[in-house]
Amino acid sequence: MATAVPIRMQESAEGPIPATMTEQEYLRTVFHPDCEFVEGRIEVRNVGELGHGMVQGILIQLFRNHGREWSVLAVPECRLQVSAAHYRIPDVMVLRRGPKHPEIIHDAPLNCIEVLSPDDSWTRMRKKLDKYLAMGVEHVWCFDAEAREARRYTAAGFDRVTEPELTVPGTDIRVNVAEVFSALDE
Repeated sequence: MATAVPIRMQESAEGPIPATMTEQEYLRTVFHPDCEFVEGRIEVRNVGELGHGMVQGILIQLFRNHGREWSVLAVPECRLQVSAAHYRIPDVMVLRRGPKHPEIIHDAPLNCIEVLSPDDSWTRMRKKLDKYLAMGVEHVWCFDAEAREARRYTAAGFDRVTEPELTVPGTDIRVNVAEVFSALDE
């Protein structure tokens, strides 16, 4: 997730991150970790801690293990152009299998999944998730490793998941929420 971090605290492969740059400069710049681009502004993402990384890793592994069966391709932290001059980086992006995808995704993925970092909040997350919905992402899920809860996000807002599995209607996708969080106990 993006947050206001003093520029001097973050560095790209080429030095301090500027607060603003052109879209072409953004697309040519390598950041560590990658940053988001919002209408000329660079937004530094909160990078997760252990719980965040474990949940993200389990989700990637689950989607990759079932990729052929579910006819999907899952990628972590890939640039997604959500609108003109606006790039976000979902923690997990789930694409439909099919023709080769470009390096930067421009078409709506099937699912965007975010894992809250300790510095993230549900309120701050909304801005990013609204952009996913506006571009046509059909399913938006959020996982909170600390609270061990999952939520769906729709135009109506957050819906806490109370059933044992998250599914994507019209597909075979089934994600057992308890299994995703079980790795945090190991």
